[in-house]
Amino acid sequence: MRPAARLAILVAVVLAIVLTLAACAPGDAAESPGYVSGDGTVTVFDQGDPVALAGTSFAGDAVDITEYRGQVVLINTWYASCPPCRAEAPDLAELDARDDVQLVGVNGRDDAPTAEAFERTFGISYPSIDDSDGAATATLQGIVAMNAVPTTLVVDTAGNLHARIIGTADPSTLRSLVEEAGGAAAGAEG
Repeated sequence: MRPAARLAILVAVVLAIVLTLAACAPGDAAESPGYVSGDGTVTVFDQGDPVALAGTSFAGDAVDITEYRGQVVLINTWYASCPPCRAEAPDLAELDARDDVQLVGVNGRDDAPTAEAFERTFGISYPSIDDSDGAATATLQGIVAMNAVPTTLVVDTAGNLHARIIGTADPSTLRSLVEEAGGAAAGAEG
């Protein structure tokens, strides 16, 4: 690989890490003037790009969303001390309990004990990719802008990006997007 290409990749990874870390400061939003989160803006994509995401969970297991084809996959960026992440965690865990939905978390901020404590607190059983190297975020940035934490991507059953929610995902909106994404791929096949 040429030095210029390596430098471009390094710059993209560093930028993705900086954006992820700067998007959501720890602590209570009212007490943290630097706190920035999305406003729940939803973008639905007519012709979403294919999403490929793989990594290693905090438990050390391989995670690859291609293994979940046939299900709607929700990719959620989070970290343990992010207030909106904590607020939406129970709704995400409830959606993950459905047979037609698979959640995958992406966390580039916490160490394994902190992430696992969050998962126990909120009854999270889905895998979260340890993104301490920024590779998962950089992969997602190559598909769609990841402007805040939390951000939730809705991937249809064929593996294409259906929607993005920047900030806390409203439960009813998220359920509607899951239903659309489940039907979108089926409609395209038939």
